[in-house]
Amino acid sequence: MSGMGDVQGSDDVDDVLIAGGGQVGLALALALKRSAPDLAVTLVDAEPGGTRRAGRASTITAGGRQLLERLGVWPAVADAAQPVNEMIITDSRTRDVARPVFLTFPMAGADGMPTAHVVPDGDVVAALREAAGDAGVTLIAGDAVKDFGVDEAEVAVTTRNGETHAARLLVAADGARSRLRSLAGITTVGWSYGQSGIVATVAHERPHNGRAEEHFLPGGPFAILPMKGNRASLVWTEPTATAERLVNGDRLVLESELERRFGHRLGTFELVDEARAFPLSLAMARHFVKPRLALVGDAAHTVHPIAGQGLNLGYRDVAALAETIVEAHRLGLDIGALTVLERYQSWRRYDTMEMLAVTDTLNRLFSNDNPALRILRDVGLGVVDRLPQLKAWFVGEAAGSTGAAPRLLRGEAI
Repeated sequence: MSGMGDVQGSDDVDDVLIAGGGQVGLALALALKRSAPDLAVTLVDAEPGGTRRAGRASTITAGGRQLLERLGVWPAVADAAQPVNEMIITDSRTRDVARPVFLTFPMAGADGMPTAHVVPDGDVVAALREAAGDAGVTLIAGDAVKDFGVDEAEVAVTTRNGETHAARLLVAADGARSRLRSLAGITTVGWSYGQSGIVATVAHERPHNGRAEEHFLPGGPFAILPMKGNRASLVWTEPTATAERLVNGDRLVLESELERRFGHRLGTFELVDEARAFPLSLAMARHFVKPRLALVGDAAHTVHPIAGQGLNLGYRDVAALAETIVEAHRLGLDIGALTVLERYQSWRRYDTMEMLAVTDTLNRLFSNDNPALRILRDVGLGVVDRLPQLKAWFVGEAAGSTGAAPRLLRGEAI
């Protein structure tokens, strides 16, 4: 690879070095050590002590849950995981007093288990870090990969703190603004939505009974995701200028606008943390792999949160890459060779493109107040609601554990 620094490696060579200590990076490190304990795995985390995403929550679908169960982590987070028992979808305007329910999804799989849970991110990260350390992963906190260079046998890495490492494979799990992706000269295709997602947690008066709600409003979807206790995680999409004004302005204005969208079904509510806004975009790396480099999670793709699939796409990357590496390792193949890594790329690209296309279409279809589109989409939602087999297919696809899913997503060992 051209354009990367001339980096001198250390005497000790890891099998895999992972840059990024979020859920995706940690899950990959743990999956590799659980499946092939003789692999030497190091993870470099830019944040000290795994404090990332404190206060936020994510929807983990059945495939992700089965992966975490197989890795032995789910029992540590199960008490904090709220099952999603039902999901409703409405299509209305912000000023509407009533919001007719056009579509209802019972969120149970064929095994009777919920197909999704809402789990605090901090709990999952903490459990993964502890399990990874116990499994023998070398964890380096408070540092980040600054540069790397590749030759035929290994990749040599320097970190921000001046340490050097060498590995047979470098994995970029360093987020949507991946430094490693840029250093490798990998470009992305995609666009900004001109929207931002406001995330916040609220405590409310009445029980939610495990029901998730997605209200399609002209500015973008407003999702209410149930959490343990009378709490909910909100993902609220607005045009970026509006979102910035709301989170940076008077708190009373924010709460007033929130009340218009949140409604009164759950009684009175209060914000229990600071609302924050994150720009939303669609992006996909032109390549998921290069010699001795693989991209996972947001480093490989970013998706609109309209379907709650961002983290779950990352878990699918983890399962596919872990299976690719472990099977190649058992066969005595070079795990950093492009011929090996291309299996992972071909496995993940179609699924990723499909999910990005679906979420992009949904956002464009619903984030507007066009009367003709409103009639079309409401008729479509009503038709889907009357076809239980089609609804079951949608739920199964979103759960991510069907078809040619990697073994870990099916709850199987590699």
